[in-house]
Amino acid sequence: QLQACGGGLVQTGGSLSVSCAASLRPFRKYIMGWFRQAPGKEREFVAAVSASGSLTEYTDAVKGRFAVSRDNAEKTVYLQMNSLRPEDTAVYYCAAGLSWSIATQTYAYGYWGQGTLVTVSS
Repeated sequence: QLQACGGGLVQTGGSLSVSCAASLRPFRKYIMGWFRQAPGKEREFVAAVSASGSLTEYTDAVKGRFAVSRDNAEKTVYLQMNSLRPEDTAVYYCAAGLSWSIATQTYAYGYWGQGTLVTVSS
């Protein structure tokens, strides 16, 4: 019900945008999150956006470099990634959850996309 796309290979300092199309209804009631999992590491929170799109939250490692947004009419959430670093290399997952507020924990999200690989070369 979540389809992520847009990953790829980029050089350090470059930019990449990933998106996630949802078939959940009503999409506007779901908070949306982005998580990532690097090889050998646990899945970690990256960014989230509230159901209305008015509130966002980021992990410290990406603040000022990444931007999450959503288009409720298109049922799509986006993650714009700038100034990418090798440590940003991971599989990026979008997730959806029904919550009154933004959540950073994986258990708050009941729906997950298949993931898209982002590789940042040094």
